[in-house]
Formats: sequence, C-alpha cells, structure tokens
Amino acid sequence: MSNRNDPMAEAVIEIPLADLYSLKNHPFKVQDDETMLETAESIRNYGVLVPGIVRPRPEGGYEIISGHRRKRASELAGKETMPVIVRNLDDDEAAIIMVDSNLQRDNILPSERSRAYKIKLEAIKHQGERTDLTSSQVGTKLKTDERIALEAGSSRNQVHRYIRLMHLITPLLDLVDEKKIAFNPAVELSYLPPEQQYQVWEAVNMQQSTPSLSQAQRMKKHSQEGKLTYELITAIMSEEKKSEMNRPPFMQNEGILSEEGFIKLPITPFLQYLPRSLLQNTSPEAQEKLTKFFLKTAELYKKFIAKKRQQER
Repeated sequence: MSNRNDPMAEAVIEIPLADLYSLKNHPFKVQDDETMLETAESIRNYGVLVPGIVRPRPEGGYEIISGHRRKRASELAGKETMPVIVRNLDDDEAAIIMVDSNLQRDNILPSERSRAYKIKLEAIKHQGERTDLTSSQVGTKLKTDERIALEAGSSRNQVHRYIRLMHLITPLLDLVDEKKIAFNPAVELSYLPPEQQYQVWEAVNMQQSTPSLSQAQRMKKHSQEGKLTYELITAIMSEEKKSEMNRPPFMQNEGILSEEGFIKLPITPFLQYLPRSLLQNTSPEAQEKLTKFFLKTAELYKKFIAKKRQQER
C-alpha cells in the first residue's frame, strides 16, 4: 500500500530515462505521431511540466504508472532524465491510477478504452475482495462497474459494451481503431466465435466493405442458432446498406459520427430555432446548410462549456 503520510513519497525527483520501465500490461499505445512530435518539441523547449508517477521495481529501476508518452517524448527531445513522483503502490492501485490518468487524454482508441476498463474493473473488484469480504459477488460487481461508469462520465452498459470489444480478434479490433468498423456493429460481432470472426474479416477484405449494425446483428443471430456459414456471411455483406442509401447525397460516406455510429435526435425541440427558409426547402443544398447550422451550434456550446469549466477552476 502507498504511504501517503511520508512527505518524501510526493517529492519530485529526476530519474534517468534508462531506469524507467513500462507498467506490465499497459494498454495505451505510445506512437511517434504528430502529437508526440509536438510534445517532444515542447519538452525540448520547456522541459516536462507535469511529473510522471512511478513505483520502485523489485529488480531495480522504476515502473511508469503515469507518463509513458512523456518518457518517449523526452527521448525524442534528447533528454536524459525525467521528473517523477515515486509512490509505493500495489498492483491494484497502480492499475487504477494508470487507467484514470490516461483516460483523460483526447483521441483514446476503442481498443485502448476497452482494455483500460477491463483492467480497472478487475483491479477494483480485487480490492473489494480483499477489503469487503461480506459483500456478495453480484453486489461487488454492481458497485464496481457503477463506479467506473460514474468516473468515466458514461453508463454501466456502455462500460461493459467497451469491454466486449476484448472478445474481437485482432484484425477486426484494428478495423475498429481505424474507424472502418463502427462501434455498435463491432460489439455485435464480438459475440461470434473466433473462427466466424475470421470469416467476417475475410469477407471484409474480399468485398472492401464492413458490416452495418443490422448486418452484424443478423450474423450474431444466425451464429447463436448455429446457422452462420461463410457463404451466409458473404451474402449478408453483399446487401446494400439501407441506412446509407436513404441518407441525403451530401451525407453519404460522411456526416456526424460518434464512436458508436450515427446519432438520431428528435427534430421537434429544435424547430423554434431553425430558419423557416431551411425548414421549407428539402433540397440537398438546404439540408447541407441545416447540418452546418447544427455543427455551428454544437461548436458554440462546446466553447461555452470549456469557458465555464475554466471559470470553475
């Protein structure tokens, strides 16, 4: 357990990069992308502004709990050391801090969020088994996923749907990360056994198309009935996606997408705010202007929330 009463436990010290090691089973990818290069340039000019969090390794050196990207950026910036805070954390504490610190980043991949939720779920459950032996297994589980959902600003159901992605084979999970397979169809495909998932992957490569939600749901249903074959998968995949065909031309192959797919909103509450000229015009040009109207509204609201949060700090 960590010794929070020890003032030296929170002291910031410089540790050689060569003595810093990744935490085992760290689920977040450290890539030399554009953001990493920008971070390296910032560290080159100003140094690491936020210390990492590490814990001692029995075999020597330190395991990084928070700061994997900062370590890599420091390497690219030509630094030899990095400022860190050393804490004596057990495996469960380390896992929870590691997940929480990384989930605050932008652009978290679905596979990263999936693994992170699972790691945190198992860590909190293990803590509960050690400290609350009177709780039932079901009760502990409910408290655990409710806590994760609350801290992530999500729902219990959504947390478990992300964890379902861990049942996808790697090639399909990669397509989810690449935004070639939407979140909802991916969750449905995760219920297929691995051999059938590989057949779906083969069909995707052959047809250069990915399953819609309805197609993935049908595959899941046929699989549960013991009727899903490669021939049936390719037949389902060959069907045109009705949702795509019914969308206005200017929105086909693009649009407002969340990681879960398209968002459907009721139009009635917005009618009083919309220009009458747009409501009376059904041309593709008018629909495109309507979409831009909603996007501008969302952008203004985002700025308002950011300003409000800044004032609350």
